Amino acid sequence: MNRTACSVITGTGSFIPEKVMKNESFSSHTFFEANETPINKSNSEIIAKFAEITTIEERRYALENVQTSDIAYLAAKEAIQSSGINQEELDYIIVAHNFGDIKHGTTNIDIVPCIAARVKFLLGIKNPKTIAYDTIFGCPGWVQATIQADYYLRSGDAQKILVIGADILSRIADPHDRDSMIYADGAGAVVLERKELEEKQGIIKHKTRSDTFLYSKMLTMGPSYDPAEKHNGQLYIKMNGRRLYQYALENVPTAIKECIDDAGYHISDIKKILIHQANGKMDDAILKRLFELYSIETYDETIMPMTISTLGNSSVATVPTLLDLIGKGMLKGHTVSKGDLIVFASVGAGMNINAILYKY
Repeated sequence: MNRTACSVITGTGSFIPEKVMKNESFSSHTFFEANETPINKSNSEIIAKFAEITTIEERRYALENVQTSDIAYLAAKEAIQSSGINQEELDYIIVAHNFGDIKHGTTNIDIVPCIAARVKFLLGIKNPKTIAYDTIFGCPGWVQATIQADYYLRSGDAQKILVIGADILSRIADPHDRDSMIYADGAGAVVLERKELEEKQGIIKHKTRSDTFLYSKMLTMGPSYDPAEKHNGQLYIKMNGRRLYQYALENVPTAIKECIDDAGYHISDIKKILIHQANGKMDDAILKRLFELYSIETYDETIMPMTISTLGNSSVATVPTLLDLIGKGMLKGHTVSKGDLIVFASVGAGMNINAILYKY
């Protein structure tokens, strides 16, 4: 019987920082509009509206002495232990991030050497054939790095790959921008292995699109909204939230549907959709639009597990963290079993969108 080369996840790990930042933590902030004028509302009103729009009640921040490479290492170590592999046999370590290591109190980005190289060092891997590199693809970075790993594995170039998503967004967020309340810190990782199987498993299909011509300026770097800090040389992440919301709603459901359809499946075959935790209400709207594309009006909302209300938006870390929590029975009401079809999907800076159909 013919066997097929498959890219299978054999281990998962995540790191959720210890520091809990509730919405009330922002009560003493001074918020400005993009035009540098003070927002003409009380902080209690700003925070209440924020929670209503995003569903975020709290998020996690890394401790002051911790870097992105540190939390990436901790998630990676857990994934390696979960898989049971010999880490010296890893062919690649791919780390998705956006801002590298940023020391507390600054917004200076440090990516030399790359984060993957630092993780390899922290893991103590001596094998020079373990290739370590980073990928920067906005919030969809971990999903895209997993797609890259799939190509390596199915081609026969690699047998074992570690893919990590890690970011510390709290240090790159403008404290005078209300959007800063969205951002969080975290890391997630998986080990993928090439398996020769009689029945197709693992990564079944994937899709990616980049709308850089019209939409490249929806997430950018810019000075603080506080005019007193505008010229201090510090740059922060800035978001055109309203336009981003509309872009995601118009394009993410289509990308997910194309991925499912091209693999010969239907939305009714899907057990879970693990979508990037960007904005709770936006993700809900994306799910509704996805089912509408299949002419389905009622559906089980538990198909889309959510962590954003307590963990916030940790960029590249949200999807692998979701996967790890579900796989280890740590997300109440959500399980996956052998034969289940799940979707990984993300949208973010670029603008980039991607989706993976995965079979357990």
